[in-house]
Amino acid sequence: MLLSCDLLRSANEPPSFPMASARQRARKKTSPAHDAALVAPATAESTALVKGAERAVEPAGVTPVSLPGPAENPNRRRARRIALGVLLLAGIVYGGRYAHDWLVRGQFIVSTDDAYVRSDLTIIAPKVAGYAAAVLIAENAHVKAGELLVEIEPGDYALAVDAAEGKIATQDATIERIAQQIAAQEAAVTRTRAQHDAAKADLKRTESDLVRTRELVKRAVSSRKLLDSAVADHARAQANVDSAAAAIVAAKANVDVLAAQREEARRVRSEYETALAKTKRDLAHTEIRAPFGGVVGNLSVKPGQLVEPGTRLLALVPLDKVYVEANFKETRISGLKVGQPVDIAVDAFRADTVKGRIESIAPAAGQEFSLLPPQNATGNFTKIVQRVPVRISIPAAVAGEGKLRPGLSVVVSVDTLDPQAPRPTLMGLLGLSTPTASGRTHQK
Repeated sequence: MLLSCDLLRSANEPPSFPMASARQRARKKTSPAHDAALVAPATAESTALVKGAERAVEPAGVTPVSLPGPAENPNRRRARRIALGVLLLAGIVYGGRYAHDWLVRGQFIVSTDDAYVRSDLTIIAPKVAGYAAAVLIAENAHVKAGELLVEIEPGDYALAVDAAEGKIATQDATIERIAQQIAAQEAAVTRTRAQHDAAKADLKRTESDLVRTRELVKRAVSSRKLLDSAVADHARAQANVDSAAAAIVAAKANVDVLAAQREEARRVRSEYETALAKTKRDLAHTEIRAPFGGVVGNLSVKPGQLVEPGTRLLALVPLDKVYVEANFKETRISGLKVGQPVDIAVDAFRADTVKGRIESIAPAAGQEFSLLPPQNATGNFTKIVQRVPVRISIPAAVAGEGKLRPGLSVVVSVDTLDPQAPRPTLMGLLGLSTPTASGRTHQK
């Protein structure tokens, strides 16, 4: 106990080194606040030493002596309380506003950052082979529908057109020749008919001579020789009639044959016309024109380059017809419907938010359209949340500005609340009001 008291006394006394008197003299010249600031470290250090000594030598049952600390400034305490109150109030206001926004709108917002600007861009390729005679556009150039992009050397295709036209002219001459042959053969038919008529008349005469000769032979007025001659003349006349009839049939058949040949020649001419049309199309395809208006990209063709059908020349991007393709998780698509409004935040233009609408929802998840779809029935299975592509349309006025480029990343937020349904309120959440048919709330 005596040792403890000595330690307390020594702790309260000022240090006994020569500088102590100088420090004491300095304390008299400073303010009380400055004196308290200087004494605070020494007092805290002395208090720690005393407490350590008391724990070391204090016998059981003796209460340790506690030294009073420096007094705190009331103004600082009040300022701290005010600051804490302001921070607490701001936190409550911010939290309440955030909770209100989530209640009224946030809980119905479905968003994803797996979304990109897309466009139905077209790869321009030639349909005919040849050397690129001229490339009339530049990279990233704006072109209009029907504008000439690339011209292929047309010489070979122009010659093919001339050859096809020459074949058609030759075939026209053939058709005309056959037509003249048909006319001549029809005249031959007329001649054989006349011969047939003459043969029939001769046959009738021989029949009369034969009848008279037989009567004369019966009366023994004429000789048997005259009868034989009459019989022969009748037979010859009958043969002439049959021959004339056969000649008529043959002449008619020749007319039919010539008519068939003419039809065949006409069909050949039609084939030549088809070949001519193809050569003209090939000649027209030597001029590669823009199928629609857009911006040229990925220009790879050079003048003098030999190109084949299907060779990639350039890509044409219609910037006025861009859209957004968002890939939503399967756990978030239950509330998505066609026509719902969408807020589109473009990473390239953070300050601008584009308004869009859901245009369509894919009929299957993306994995179903992959080249090698997964077969979960084989091997070990690990459940992976799939994504469903959703197409979002962009207003034509916004797309027409040309700022949105295919491939840009965007963040889409879809408002899934039914426009006809009333907005939820804090009173409704607490059960103090109920929505009515008109969409307004009725307090209980």
